Amino acid sequence: MIDQEQYLIRAEPFYQPQKREVALYEAAYRRRLPVMVKGPTGCGKSRFIEYMAWKLGKPLITVACNEDMTASDLVGRYLLEANGTRWLDGPLTTAARIGAICYLDEVVEARQDTTVVIHPLTDHRRMLPLDKKGELLPAHPDFQLVISYNPGYQTLMKDLKPSTKQRFTAFDFDYPDAALEALILTRETGLDSALAERLVTIGAVARRLKGHGLDEGISTRLLVYAASLIQDGVAPRDACQMALVSPVTDDADIRATLEHAIAATFG
Repeated sequence: MIDQEQYLIRAEPFYQPQKREVALYEAAYRRRLPVMVKGPTGCGKSRFIEYMAWKLGKPLITVACNEDMTASDLVGRYLLEANGTRWLDGPLTTAARIGAICYLDEVVEARQDTTVVIHPLTDHRRMLPLDKKGELLPAHPDFQLVISYNPGYQTLMKDLKPSTKQRFTAFDFDYPDAALEALILTRETGLDSALAERLVTIGAVARRLKGHGLDEGISTRLLVYAASLIQDGVAPRDACQMALVSPVTDDADIRATLEHAIAATFG
């Protein structure tokens, strides 16, 4: 018997809606439609899914996808033990059995032959074939599949097939506007609002460099890291160097541009 309690989110995750995504997700869940969440790294995709699982009171099983992940990692496998073999469900199978939300984070990192196993769960069948067991598992009525990825990183080798994309409803996420992002930093870390606004200004400078030396702009997540360091007593310029410059680039010119923006903002 699987204990659903271990997958429930007890405390409300802080999430500040940007548009109508909360109401729209609730509508998708009522119909148990599969959902795809797209957006740049660190913009709040995973936090949104955690918040919705908490709001709906449903268990959440999250899988961090990677290029070595096989179909067996998702579905399950037989384990050899002293007394024979034992079947162990994978996270996707567990979610389908107990009626959890299964969240496949950065799904494009998984091999395409692996992601094909989700197809029967995303149409009218709502079934998961367990080929190694010879079992066809009907999904629990509460089961929902959610995937996320960053379109900015997709390549011809790392993209979802159209046949996969068209099985999902979708949300497009982006970084919040300046006022909302400053509010997020304040709520997440307790940082003074004036300092939060300064950090957001630096983030805006970095995001304008995307495609001009930076593959990706500074994320809201990194701004929260910088705010946390400042709130802990770290000097703002040191906190920004540690959280907003060193993690995102090794290019000397881009670093100089970011450091100039930090110096102009914090003196």
